[in-house]
Amino acid sequence: MANASTSLMVRLDPDSKTFVARAAQLRHVSVSDYVRSVVVAQARREIEAAQQQVIALTPAEQQEFWQALQEPTALTAAQQALGALMRGE
Repeated sequence: MANASTSLMVRLDPDSKTFVARAAQLRHVSVSDYVRSVVVAQARREIEAAQQQVIALTPAEQQEFWQALQEPTALTAAQQALGALMRGE
């Protein structure tokens, strides 16, 4: 059954539907074909990234992540107690 297919229904607000329809129009494909090609391609990329344990960050997210690493947070008393417990202190 290589040609079998199933349906997927998606609800969109009117603005989102307009954007999707316009993007499909720009590619000269139906809305269904557009959604199928974009969603399946993105799903494949996400599965491959998850299998490789890779997290993709935008440049802005990379900057925020780097800054968070550079600014250690103060531990709460409960976190300090847990740390001591885990270290066997």
